[in-house]
Amino acid sequence: MATPVRAARLCLLAGRRVTSLSVRHRRAVCLPQRRCYISSSTGNNLQFRLDERTAHSSLDLFKKDTGVIYRILGLDPSHVQDNPERFRDWAVVFGDQKISGGRHYWEVTVKKSGEFRLGVAEAQMSREDCVGTNNSSWVFGYAQRKWFFMTSNKIVPVTLVGKPDRVGILVDYDAGLLELVDIEKPSIIHSIRVQFKAPLCPAFGLWDGELLTHSGLEEPEGLK
Repeated sequence: MATPVRAARLCLLAGRRVTSLSVRHRRAVCLPQRRCYISSSTGNNLQFRLDERTAHSSLDLFKKDTGVIYRILGLDPSHVQDNPERFRDWAVVFGDQKISGGRHYWEVTVKKSGEFRLGVAEAQMSREDCVGTNNSSWVFGYAQRKWFFMTSNKIVPVTLVGKPDRVGILVDYDAGLLELVDIEKPSIIHSIRVQFKAPLCPAFGLWDGELLTHSGLEEPEGLK
């Protein structure tokens, strides 16, 4: 298999060029404009819960909608409320706030999961897609004991990092940055530069185990 992500969970490669920037070498990604929904934040330190309206039927929210657990069987899709925000085909959930400016930082605790994705997506991205497979979502993922960055179904390996129990996500909307943060040092593990053109939501994909989000946090010193 050519990538660390299961082929069944990927669409065909879109053929778009994705550029990655490590801490030392930075290159640009430019992506098109889309639409938005939910309330918006242009300041800093976004605080959010997970939005049940978007959650796939295999995902259960807990701890006042700040955590998500994957259920192998899940709910019968006919037993969850039908609405246009819900992901029907992919185990994805969005945060309930959107970002249209500013610099925002949150952390995610990973419990017993060997496959997940963390990042941001345009609030109105297609619910028929999985995060990372289109040009309106940007995620750091973990699968088969390897990290990667993914957008437009294009994968960039993220090296020199193990599987920490808790990681940080830093988004600078105005500067066009998405960064994966080692919270222990703290330091930037990997950075991506993107020209954001539409409001974003925190985005999560989960195929086993649990994720617990921690939002409204101050950015660790020394990351700027």
